[in-house]
Amino acid sequence: MLICFGGDAHRLSQGEKSKDQPIEDLLAGGLNIQSPHSTAGVEDTSLLCGVFMLHHTSFNPLFTALPPVVHASLSRPGEMHNLSGVARLLAEEIDRNTLGGGYVIERLLEILCAEVIRAYIEALPRQEVSWFQGIKDPTIGRAIALFHKQPGTAWSVQRLADEVTMSPSRFAARFAASLGDSPMAYISKWRMNLACHALTNTQQRVEQIASDVGYENQAAFSRAFRKYIGVSPAVWRTRQQVDV
Repeated sequence: MLICFGGDAHRLSQGEKSKDQPIEDLLAGGLNIQSPHSTAGVEDTSLLCGVFMLHHTSFNPLFTALPPVVHASLSRPGEMHNLSGVARLLAEEIDRNTLGGGYVIERLLEILCAEVIRAYIEALPRQEVSWFQGIKDPTIGRAIALFHKQPGTAWSVQRLADEVTMSPSRFAARFAASLGDSPMAYISKWRMNLACHALTNTQQRVEQIASDVGYENQAAFSRAFRKYIGVSPAVWRTRQQVDV
């Protein structure tokens, strides 16, 4: 199974290069120019394609930690994932074609995506710097969970280090070695992720959002937002409403 988390255009091929056929043509019921011929001794191949719609990914640490393409074997066993089991349930539900099947299939696809990510985490080399290494580290993972749970708290390196019983210098170094980012830079990005979500999906005033994500006042929040997003919170909110 392959998931292109970057959403980039891609081509699937096997054997010698042949003429490309847009997937849109096949989905529209067009003739399959790659159809196998019995005389050539080629067996049929089933290809299942789909799309995961992801929102607010710019400052989502999980999404940014994923590579453009993730490959996972549906038959390879793992301690953290159950890809083969979910794939089997998905195939059975598609074949049944019963009432409510569409809803069940959508939920199974979401689980399948989550299981692919867990399989990727399980196979991640220990020395690779990424958000996944951070959450797997017992100490750094505990710190990440703390400010994810309480983004409005006045966090500092000293305060986080105290929470996980480490010296500030050791904590900062260990955090950067795991994630490739400083604690305060990570916190700022996480707050921007939450702010973008709130601006798009709620009617909260900008001042309230600023307070909820840990800024003393709207002016400080607006400066930080413009630094990371490139526009003011009000402009961002308006653009999202227009896009919808």
